[in-house]
Amino acid sequence: MLNQQGIFQIDEENIPLPGDPLPSNSRFYIERPPMESDAYAELLKPGGLLRIKASCNMGKSSLMLRLIHQAINQGYSIVTIDFKQADSQIFVSLHKFLRWFCINVARQLSLAPNLNDYWDEEIGSKISASIYFEGYLLEQIQSPLVLVLNEVNYIFEHPQIAQDFLSLLRSWHEQAKQTQIWQKLRLVVIHSTEVYIPLNVNQSPFNVGLSIKISEFNADQVTEFARQHELNWFDSGAVQQLMQLVGGHPYLIHLGLYHLRQEKISFPELLATAISYNGIYTNHLLCLLTILQSDPELSKAYYQIINSQECPHISANLIYKLDSLGLIKKLEGDNFQPACEMYRLFFQKENLIIENKNVIRLQQLEEENQRLKMLVNIDTLTQIANRRYFDNRFLIEWRRMERIQEPISLILADVDKFKLFNDTYGHQAGDDCLRQVAQIIDSVIKRPGDLVARYGGEEFALILPQTDAKGAMMIAEEIREKVRSWEIKIPSFTKYSQEKNIIRVTISLGIACIIPQTSLGFQELFEAADQALYQAKQMGRDCTILSSQFGYCQLS
Repeated sequence: MLNQQGIFQIDEENIPLPGDPLPSNSRFYIERPPMESDAYAELLKPGGLLRIKASCNMGKSSLMLRLIHQAINQGYSIVTIDFKQADSQIFVSLHKFLRWFCINVARQLSLAPNLNDYWDEEIGSKISASIYFEGYLLEQIQSPLVLVLNEVNYIFEHPQIAQDFLSLLRSWHEQAKQTQIWQKLRLVVIHSTEVYIPLNVNQSPFNVGLSIKISEFNADQVTEFARQHELNWFDSGAVQQLMQLVGGHPYLIHLGLYHLRQEKISFPELLATAISYNGIYTNHLLCLLTILQSDPELSKAYYQIINSQECPHISANLIYKLDSLGLIKKLEGDNFQPACEMYRLFFQKENLIIENKNVIRLQQLEEENQRLKMLVNIDTLTQIANRRYFDNRFLIEWRRMERIQEPISLILADVDKFKLFNDTYGHQAGDDCLRQVAQIIDSVIKRPGDLVARYGGEEFALILPQTDAKGAMMIAEEIREKVRSWEIKIPSFTKYSQEKNIIRVTISLGIACIIPQTSLGFQELFEAADQALYQAKQMGRDCTILSSQFGYCQLS
């Protein structure tokens, strides 16, 4: 806004928070030529394919919003698929994943899905999806279609689906060279580089089209960013000091400028406390520390880089992983160094490799590492395990039960009519509800080996190793009865209305039990529990259904 002297001043409420995507019209967006112009040009190409990659908080989402804005100005149709919004059961099979994907595209184009008219299981899901796009979706629209695929790294956690889906995207891109209708499709593939899976590059879109790895800020761009924050005292000397500390990492620069603009910290204090546990960069540094400590080989490689006068010989795979995490930068030849001085100082202080004689310090680090791992593995809303941790534990327990030939039970639970609950009472009330349901379920779990996790949205999942169908049914029914009789308290009600802040909800549960065999995978167990949950909802909800797929684990 303009003040009385006609000088533009920032509305304090509109200063963007570090890490938040910047709208396409934000004056805080700092262009990094020729990144934007190259990306815009690729969008205009018939059958264009644009790949945007970077580590977290480098600005991928902000660039995505500008690309979408540019496409809208060109009169293109836009569809955005964010894979982190997909429910866990979508990744059970390629068939289910591709149908979900196609239906989402159709609905965003305001078209009736009509999926069954084009889907033929006899010829496979990939060919069916291609026929659906070519024979229906692309035929129905007049303008080019920009298909933005965000957070593709979430698919990487499911390697078989990732391999098939990415090869499908490549085939669509190559179809544009032969078939005119495919030239309507412009693909934008966005992913974080922290997650790595080996892919056949000749069967994926990762060696075709235009690849953009988002770069760091240079000194001029940092200076302009400081000016946008009205830090007029932030001269070239301050820019040099800040960049010497954190490099040109957009998020780290933004975090520093934001705190300086809010006067939450002085510049000398920011520099002095950068690597301390009460500094503004603590969470970022601890997150990287957790990743390194979870991989001893990677930790050792980084230890060599930050402590060696000469660049040590490190395998190309480890260099790739460290670069993907944003921890190193390339010098001339095959030489590498820490991405910024803050990383060098912090990780030297943390002693990534510890001598055996220093047992006490090692134990302290292991305890701290376990605490940090728990933070990474906890769902922030409900404070129980998250999906990532559940998937890892599920695989571990499956293999253990396969080895000792004991049953494992899986319970999938879903809060009934939760969308209606959210629409009626609001998302804050919905969050209150999920928190309390999670506490109820967790209170039923007694044994250390059992695990409950929030698996996505209003869905919860439980692993019960060495538990037969009868035992799983007893636990599921106890959960159902407790939820049904519990008075869910919604504190947010009393803030805005005179309504009673107590409401009752119900929950539906599906159970599957199996003694793992080499001929069966854990996906079959998940599918059986998911189908049982579906049956529970079809039968009127507020009930428990035990899958009949694995007969030898049924109730006696």
